[in-house]
Formats: sequence, C-alpha cells, structure tokens
Amino acid sequence: QVQLVESGGGLVQAGGSLRLSCAASRSIFNINPMAWYRQAPGKQREFVARITSGGGSTDYVDSVKGRFTISRDNAKNTVYLQMNSLKPEDTAVYSCYGFDVVIRKNYWGQGTQVTVSS
Repeated sequence: QVQLVESGGGLVQAGGSLRLSCAASRSIFNINPMAWYRQAPGKQREFVARITSGGGSTDYVDSVKGRFTISRDNAKNTVYLQMNSLKPEDTAVYSCYGFDVVIRKNYWGQGTQVTVSS
C-alpha cells in the first residue's frame, strides 16, 4: 500500500508558475508510471503528464506541452509538476496517480486545487 499526498496548489495570476509535489509514503521504485491528472468543474478527469520509473520517458497532453514539466526524485519518493505560463483554462483539481507494477494496483492522491485568474 502507498499513500500519495499532493501539495503546492494555490491561486496564481495568468502567466504565473506553480510547482506541484506528490509525496509517496514509501519507495516509488516500483511505481511506474507516475502521472498527473486534472479535473475542472463540470468536466471529466483529464490526463496531464506521465513519467516512467527511471524518468527517461515523459508524455504530456498537447495543451500543456512546452509549459509543464514532470519529474521524479526516487530518492525522495516524490514526483513534481512544474507549471509555467499558466492559463485560466488550467484551473482544476490536480491529482497524482501511480501504478504499482509488482502488485498491479492503482493509487490516487486526494488532489490539490490550482486556480488561475485572468
């Protein structure tokens, strides 16, 4: 079992930056991939970014490419999402996701609110 706890959300003006963190309660070595999703009010949850265990492969939804960067620090059991040039349409609850490849189980964090004002 692993708990994922997000932090770093908040209110920011358009064009600003935020860095989200997802801290795991134990080693994320077997958690592959780890990813960020978001859900805006009245909309379905949307994939944002994904990173493999070694950090060698990343993937992003088209709307954030060039603005967001996902990274992971396995030594700190943490995944990050650096968000730059934020837009009002980035406003959502951002949740961390991980898949344990050993026990084949999905994990979700509780989410952190990101609000971008125009």
